[in-house]
Amino acid sequence: MAVGFITEMSNERYNQYNGRMTKVVILSCMMAAMGGLLFGYDIGISGGVSSMEPFLSKFFPKVYRRMKEDTNISNYCKFDSHLLTAFTSSLYIAGLVASFFASSTTRSYGRKPSILIGGFAFLAGAALGAAAANIYMLILGRVLLGVGIGFANQAVPLYLSEMAPARYRGAMNNGFQLCACLGILYANLINYGTEKIKGGFGWRVSLATAAIPATILSIGSIFLPETPNSLIQRGSDHQKVKLTLQKVRGTADVQAEFEDLIKASSTTSGQYHNPLIPLQLILQRRYRPQLVMAIAIPFFQQVTGINVIGLYAPLIFRTIGLGESASLLSAVLTSLFSIGSTLMSVFIVDKVGRRFLFMAGGIIMFVTQLLVGSIMAYKLGDHTELMTKGYAYSVLVLISVYVSGFGISWGPLAWLVPSEIFPLEIRSIGQSITVAVTFVFMFIIAQTFLTMLCHFKAGIFFFSGGWVFVMTVFVYFFLPETKNIPIEQMDRIWRKHWFWKRIVGEEEIGECKD
Repeated sequence: MAVGFITEMSNERYNQYNGRMTKVVILSCMMAAMGGLLFGYDIGISGGVSSMEPFLSKFFPKVYRRMKEDTNISNYCKFDSHLLTAFTSSLYIAGLVASFFASSTTRSYGRKPSILIGGFAFLAGAALGAAAANIYMLILGRVLLGVGIGFANQAVPLYLSEMAPARYRGAMNNGFQLCACLGILYANLINYGTEKIKGGFGWRVSLATAAIPATILSIGSIFLPETPNSLIQRGSDHQKVKLTLQKVRGTADVQAEFEDLIKASSTTSGQYHNPLIPLQLILQRRYRPQLVMAIAIPFFQQVTGINVIGLYAPLIFRTIGLGESASLLSAVLTSLFSIGSTLMSVFIVDKVGRRFLFMAGGIIMFVTQLLVGSIMAYKLGDHTELMTKGYAYSVLVLISVYVSGFGISWGPLAWLVPSEIFPLEIRSIGQSITVAVTFVFMFIIAQTFLTMLCHFKAGIFFFSGGWVFVMTVFVYFFLPETKNIPIEQMDRIWRKHWFWKRIVGEEEIGECKD
């Protein structure tokens, strides 16, 4: 999107935008779904294969022997291995680095090239991981998957935002998170099925099936047009841009939207290819609330502990005493709860508001984290027998409730709220910061969780619960309600907020100062 310009569009002007859900827009939604599936599949697949004994015995023999033979080691420390966590976390550090290259590619060459690069990199990673003969090939495959995710997460949401009719943009945003949940379910179902394959190569099938959504994403993106926004900002002929816009919207009457594209393009002339301009803007005092939210919201989303469940759920279930197959099936169950609660959020988020869901989900997650930690502290010692089935399944139920709390709140809303609070001139850099912070803390948590589980033991759940309490309080005091407020008027919520008005004052955000 353009930087350096924001249009104060009235509701009347907003209603002048014409268009319908055309085939091009529907294909865009399908493509975005594949991007979400890739992201979710990566989260779900690693924990499952990491719990498979043939996989552990081949690549992590020390962990396998510790799990099967070592009776002196703590139950909490059986899976503590920096090499095992490197297998999981290498994807996210690769995604972080790739997202910066993707931002430049998307800005300078268009959205489609970034999507294509993401799809092909993901395909290469799936092939290398499935064929891995040693740990180096395995981790290199994960790195390539991370490159694919970095490019896809940067380009696909931006493409979808620019292609979608304005009235459907919010629903599509939450739909991306729903597809990520479906990707996790897809990965868990694959893991549950492949674990039963005789011969010990089921993990190869699990890693290889990542190629299915990646292929759809790669092929589908070839046939999609570039967005009108990208075309005009990269200097394309105005007539070509208008024809593209008419095709996308399914109507010849696109004059209002076309005029706004022209205005944005002329205002940002000379700035669009300079990445320092939006960075300088977002550091200004008047954008301080948006910058804080771009960092705080993805940070809080990660320290809830949700990706611990996504990445390591089967290992957690094995730790508390469930068998290999039961652990994988339990991960499938938690995925179903995640999908159901995210669907609920899609239907009610515009009725009850963002703040209510944030706080309701926070309370649910806080209580369940404390209960899980208490049960594990009471019934799972360092060297004693594992939990009885009754207690193990009670932990499973509580984790499912916890996942549901996340699904109605911090799951979809951590993507939705940042996307709607940035004014146009800092929207691109704001989204980049949100994605970068997400990858940074996904990497940190993926790399450190098993060690933290070993040292904190059941306290790891109290640790996450403490953060859930902090972030719920943060939302209560510092995040104003954004429900039913046009994006172009979103700056007003900060000037009326009890705290942020002290930072931004009464300044009208209508013009961009260099």
